[in-house]
Amino acid sequence: MGKLRASKTRSRHYGIATLAIVLGFALAAVTWDLSPSYDPARSVDTTYDLSKQPSVGTAPIADLKQIRWRRELRVLLPSVRTALSYAPDAASSHEYEIELVKRFAEKHYLELEWIHVDRWDDLIPGLLAGKGDLIAANITITESRKNKVSFTVPIDTVREKLVVRIGDEIKSPADLIGRQVVVRERSSFSDLIKEFRRQHTGIELRLLPEHIPANAILSGVSSGEYDIAAVDISLLEGQPDRWPDLKVVDGLIRDSIIAWGVNPEAPELLEALNSFLGREQLKKQSQLVYKDDLSGIKNRQVLRVLTRNNAATYFVWRGQFLGFEYELMKRFADSHGLHLEMVVPNRWGDLIPTLKAGGGDLIAASMTVTEERKKQGGAFTAPYNLVTEELVGRSDESAFKGVKDLNGRTVVVRRSSSYWTTLQKLRDQGIDIRLEEAPDSMETEEIISRVAAGEYDLTVSDSHILSVELIWRSDIKPVLTLNGPVSHGWAVRENDQQLLSALNAFLDKEYKGRCYNLVYDKYFQNSNRILDHVASHQEHSEKGNISPYDAQVQKYAEEYGFDWALIVAQMYQESRFDPQAESWAGAQGLMQILPTTGELFGVQDLHGVDTSIQTGVRYLAWLHERFEPELTVQDRMWFTLAAYNAGLGHVRDARILARKMGWNPDRWFNNVDRAMLLLSRRSFYQLATHGYARGKETVDYVRQIRDRYNAYIRLAHAG
Repeated sequence: MGKLRASKTRSRHYGIATLAIVLGFALAAVTWDLSPSYDPARSVDTTYDLSKQPSVGTAPIADLKQIRWRRELRVLLPSVRTALSYAPDAASSHEYEIELVKRFAEKHYLELEWIHVDRWDDLIPGLLAGKGDLIAANITITESRKNKVSFTVPIDTVREKLVVRIGDEIKSPADLIGRQVVVRERSSFSDLIKEFRRQHTGIELRLLPEHIPANAILSGVSSGEYDIAAVDISLLEGQPDRWPDLKVVDGLIRDSIIAWGVNPEAPELLEALNSFLGREQLKKQSQLVYKDDLSGIKNRQVLRVLTRNNAATYFVWRGQFLGFEYELMKRFADSHGLHLEMVVPNRWGDLIPTLKAGGGDLIAASMTVTEERKKQGGAFTAPYNLVTEELVGRSDESAFKGVKDLNGRTVVVRRSSSYWTTLQKLRDQGIDIRLEEAPDSMETEEIISRVAAGEYDLTVSDSHILSVELIWRSDIKPVLTLNGPVSHGWAVRENDQQLLSALNAFLDKEYKGRCYNLVYDKYFQNSNRILDHVASHQEHSEKGNISPYDAQVQKYAEEYGFDWALIVAQMYQESRFDPQAESWAGAQGLMQILPTTGELFGVQDLHGVDTSIQTGVRYLAWLHERFEPELTVQDRMWFTLAAYNAGLGHVRDARILARKMGWNPDRWFNNVDRAMLLLSRRSFYQLATHGYARGKETVDYVRQIRDRYNAYIRLAHAG
């Protein structure tokens, strides 16, 4: 075996004396519990040479009970050098795995011991020998590995496909005869290509060193250096203009699954990890990267809008998506036949970098147009709102006569805001302002609240935000107009001229028109509506509520292993939180259970709040068990929700049809959902086992629950 390496603040010995000391501390820990000096998830690195450790099978295997007893989770993973050489394109995925391990350890009050392995092939033997409790190493599931270790639910998938030049037709493994396929040595797909070779002699396999990145392989296919390549296609999909002469061969290779490895003798640890990952993976936001213009956006039919979660832009109120920016963007997206997806980065300063990186298609966040932002790479539309920048103080503040009254005062704003630039210019003019930086994740409304509470001296706000605040509070006031009027604009990447032109055409038609004015009045001038929104937001902030039935949902979601926020999102979709709701098909109650389904679970009163929630969650769990655990956590959930709406048979028909169409039968979005839409067409549903399906209803159902769930997660995080 190779070496397990790193450094540790204390050495480990396996003698009897040390064992007695360890046992003594462990026994003391039973009554000690969590002392003030205990540091959950404290990371410790360890160096081990496996060749000098006891042979395989002699070290005790620890399950969750023993791990909790010693308060330490030992994680096997490749050394940095090994990880980089084996998986140059998987760094972000591995970083995500490490972050998940840390969160699991913190949840269970465990310290972490990272055990680094010099050789990849030593990971599984090290686990089986008891040298670690868990493998977190970007490891793919194969049949041979499944025979040795237990795997968790999927962490991620490797979307490796065959890539060829346009005009090259590959429809079956037989079409690979006489061709050369290049694949990286440790790719799980090298085994699959070898299987193709056994079935069809004449297929040449060329193994590439692991250090060659995906972009070099794609460029090699484009230039003709390589004939055909098996490579992760995420890069190609995200930057199609970089390799316009390449295409993906669909249908021959299924996605490969990445999971954590656990010793088969540790079933309790496996169960705890699966429960944790089931919730965490569902929360994972899509990280697909696209840098295409409007034509590409229309091809994928989704407009991704980068924004912020606040009362002026985008928020959730009683289950509904609302906000000035949201409604304008919804109207624009609808005019182009696009689904709207709101993307909320963690910080204000992340908006433009995320746009440039392809994490969104445009920014709509009440963003002031500035030269600094243009220099960062954003191209702005014509103005769609004009505001002034107002200095905000407490209500007992004396009125300012001019900017000289700012001498000696402290103003707190975000560094990424246009306010920072305005205040810097005043300092350059000789005004003695103490400029302090607010957290970049903090909204202007919260900064204003801290001014009102006396935590901050002064701040700056756009006039439309301040007008909303003044409707419901009397403890702050504007004391001086610092700048304006200034323009708000939507931002796109500099090269996306199609999208920029379409947005400007939309504004030419809509700005200051009837619909625009109604939306503006709704969010910035309608006092009753604003007060209602504020009351709802305060209730969430104080109680954490997202529905009237959170307590009941939490109870049954926990029992059946679901994230309760997802169930609330589904409940809103089903009944708008109305216990007396009934559908045209006879479905009843909060979770819209059919009487026939209720009978299966021995339930008759489907309008009872507790009964409806319990039955709905039980039925969801039953459907969830009907889908393969090898599916990604997210896709398994989307299939489950689709089956709840359309029926299990229709979802199975859609997966079969997706495979026939060359789409991925294991992915819901942009794959099986497309097949579901086809099942409402006679030419397709007459060949399906379960016949006609209301495909659009199901597709909308799953997407809207997904979007609402993501919004609830952001709301909970903000609260």
